[in-house]
Amino acid sequence: MAIEVIKEDITKLKVDAIVNAANKSLLGGGGVDGAIHRAAGPELKEACKKMNGAETGEAKLTEGFDLPADYVIHTVGPVYRDGEHGEPEKLKACYANSLKVANEHKLQSVAFPAISTGIYGYPLDKAAKIAIETVKEELERNTSVTKVVFVAFDDKTKQILENQL
Repeated sequence: MAIEVIKEDITKLKVDAIVNAANKSLLGGGGVDGAIHRAAGPELKEACKKMNGAETGEAKLTEGFDLPADYVIHTVGPVYRDGEHGEPEKLKACYANSLKVANEHKLQSVAFPAISTGIYGYPLDKAAKIAIETVKEELERNTSVTKVVFVAFDDKTKQILENQL
């Protein structure tokens, strides 16, 4: 198994699946969610409409449509309040459930953004620790996933993820 950190546009990656840090509607929003929806084309929104949204920590799969990735795994990250309202457990569930979905579909390579660290306000250092630890735990289990890429939007995010790794 391989885990790597890169600074890149997640919508340009040729992996089996990219993970979308979605909102509960799954119909597109700001940040990485909006970028993925724009790059995938209007078919993605149509596919998402059929899924009736998702709860925080849940993960659901669609095709990648116009993306280089074959699939998109949509997961809803927690909005950070103070870390005392189940945010760590919900964030952990995002990573674990995304990898479970990937395994169910026999996918081998998955790319994650830094879930909940944008508009949802999760502190980057805390989120990176949860992300790396959870992915390592999940990859030790019986899984089809052999490669996980953490995709940083900027240098600061890349550095913090690398330090955690």
